[in-house]
Amino acid sequence: MGMRLYGLHYNRVQIAPPFGIRFGEAPSRAQFHFIAQGPVYLRSSGGAVHLLESGDAVLLPRGGIHGLLSEPDLPCRDITHFEAASICDTVSDIAACTEDTCRTKDVLVFSGCMEFDLGTMHPLTVLMPEVMQVGTLIDRNPEILPILEAMEREVRIERAGFAGILTRLAEVVSASIVRGWVECGCGDATGWVEALRDPRLGRVIAALHRDPGRNWTVESLASEMGSSRSVFAERFLAITGTTPLRYVTELRMRLASQWIARDRLSIETVAERLGYGSQAAFSRAFKRVTGQSPGAVRTAGIPPLIENEQAMPTSNVTEM
Repeated sequence: MGMRLYGLHYNRVQIAPPFGIRFGEAPSRAQFHFIAQGPVYLRSSGGAVHLLESGDAVLLPRGGIHGLLSEPDLPCRDITHFEAASICDTVSDIAACTEDTCRTKDVLVFSGCMEFDLGTMHPLTVLMPEVMQVGTLIDRNPEILPILEAMEREVRIERAGFAGILTRLAEVVSASIVRGWVECGCGDATGWVEALRDPRLGRVIAALHRDPGRNWTVESLASEMGSSRSVFAERFLAITGTTPLRYVTELRMRLASQWIARDRLSIETVAERLGYGSQAAFSRAFKRVTGQSPGAVRTAGIPPLIENEQAMPTSNVTEM
C-alpha cells in the first residue's frame, strides 16, 4: 500500500483544567493527538466522547471539528485563539496555564494537522472510523510501545531537537495506526483492497495516474487490463461496486474540487488539465456531479462531498 503522511503543523500544548480546545477548522486534514499527560476527553464532530489516558495516541483520518476537554461537556475555545510561541517552522508551544498551575495537574498534549494520502488506496480513508486509537494496536504490534514512551519523554523533557524528533515519531505512530487497521481487515473496505491489490486492475489504476490527459474509454481501460470490454466492466463492477465510467467521472470531479478549493487553481486551468474543450463544458459537468458550481466551491474554499466518494482513489484522470 502506498502511503504518504506528514505533519503540516504541530502544537505542544500545556494547559490546566478546566479547559476545552477546538481543532479541525482546516477541511479534510487528518489530525493527530498524543497525550503525554492526561486524562483528556476527545469529543468528535459526531458527538461521541472518548477518554484518552496518558500515553494514548489518536488519529482522526478525516479531521473535522472536534475538541480536547478536561470534562466531556465543557465549551471549547479554538486552538488558534491561544497564544503560541514558535519552536521551529512546524511546531509551536502553547502554555495555557499559570506558573502555579503548570505543575502536577496540567495536561500535556502534542497535536498535529497532517496531510494524509493513501495514493491508490485513498478510498479507504472515507471508510475508516472517525477516531482511530493506538490502543487497538498494542496486542498485535507491541513494538509501538517504545515509540509512545519515547514521545512521552520528548514532550516532557524538551531536550535539544525534541520538536523535530516528535514530528517524525508522530508520523510513524499515525502510519502504524492506519497500517494496523488495514491489516485487520479495513472494515467495509475489503472490496477496494481486493481491487487495488489485483495486478490486472492495478495496471488500470496505474495507467490513470500516469496519463491524466488521456481520453479514457471502457475499451481503453479494458486494454490496460488485458481483457475484453465486457469482462473488464463486469469484474470492475463486481469488485468495486461502481461502473468504470462512474468511477472515472466522480474521481476527476473530486480532483477538480481539490484543485479549485485548496490549490486555488483557475477554473480554466482545471478544465484544461482534465481535457475539457471549454470552461463552460467543464462547469456543467462539475455542477452535475457535485451540485455546486466551480465558482461557489472556490468562494467557499471547501471541496464538496461527492456522493460516492468512497469509490474514488486520489488520481489524475480525465472524464469520459
